Amino acid sequence: MVEADNITPQNNFFLMGQEEAEKVVLEAYKNNKLHNSWLISGEKGIGKATFAYKFARFLLSDKKGTETINTSPDSHANKLISSGSHPDLKVVVRDYIENDRKKILKAIKAGEPMSDEELSNLKKSAFIRIGDVRTINEFMSKKSAQDGWRIVIVDSIDDMNTEAANALLKILEEPPAKSMIMLISHNVGKLLPTIKSRCAKLVLRPLDDNVVISLLRRYRPQLSEKEITGIAKISSGSIGKALRYADCGALKVYDELQRVVFSGRNFKIEDLLDWVDAAAKDDESFGLSQELILKFCSDNVVTSKNVEETALLWDDAMHIFKQCDSLNMDRKHVMINIVAKLCNLN
Repeated sequence: MVEADNITPQNNFFLMGQEEAEKVVLEAYKNNKLHNSWLISGEKGIGKATFAYKFARFLLSDKKGTETINTSPDSHANKLISSGSHPDLKVVVRDYIENDRKKILKAIKAGEPMSDEELSNLKKSAFIRIGDVRTINEFMSKKSAQDGWRIVIVDSIDDMNTEAANALLKILEEPPAKSMIMLISHNVGKLLPTIKSRCAKLVLRPLDDNVVISLLRRYRPQLSEKEITGIAKISSGSIGKALRYADCGALKVYDELQRVVFSGRNFKIEDLLDWVDAAAKDDESFGLSQELILKFCSDNVVTSKNVEETALLWDDAMHIFKQCDSLNMDRKHVMINIVAKLCNLN
């Protein structure tokens, strides 16, 4: 069984649930109507980067048939892509901060690769910077090693600062022949309208629960069917979120939240306080608990006895969570107030 911990979009050849998007690019290829720039958007964790790599593999492969965009993991081109060394594929992501970049370079020069633990402790820049975008120009100016496509994947364009976005816009205005830029976005609403207007749009949809269930069985075979079904239900069609939820015990947190809230006004204060204590114990738990409260509100707004009040509480919770850290609000008090209000609505 494949372990998800060892799988990244770069080496993942297994994509489910995005067949419609695959058909769109395949038809464009077969009809010689491939756009030079593609904006691939959708929720986090639904396979956007995996799709981009799959499309790139197809374009860089020796295509003997064009009925699918599937390619062999054993091909020379795909081995190069999986190792990050294909000369005609460039991937732009947030780079490491300067001090940590120096640590990596020092380790490389010394011939002593850093361990996974050391790499996990390195910090990345908050943004993709203009210097990162300028490397795209350098890459595009070179001739293809295989006399074929030159492909750039930006993961994600949401991470670009204003200078970088403007520099990218100039590249999109005059792309070289037989080149392609794939821009991955989790939130297209925040992108420059001029960037959106220069790209072909490809919106990837959230995965069906059945697809998430199938993928969880593949990547987390140790889970019970009850756990798999429960996690899929709260993951909003995102296998990335589902895997994270599986690893951090989110289903138990959500079930406990439901138990407290569905007690209504008869909830036990000790149950509420136990849930809040666990929710506020550290940054990771607090972030997870925020997600699950918002998920609970959105899932129950229609069936709630107080539809309008539940919807308003979702808005209030979103607003409070955004302000919580910047205003140094007490996390436990925040959680107690929101969950207690949920209880009073049920």
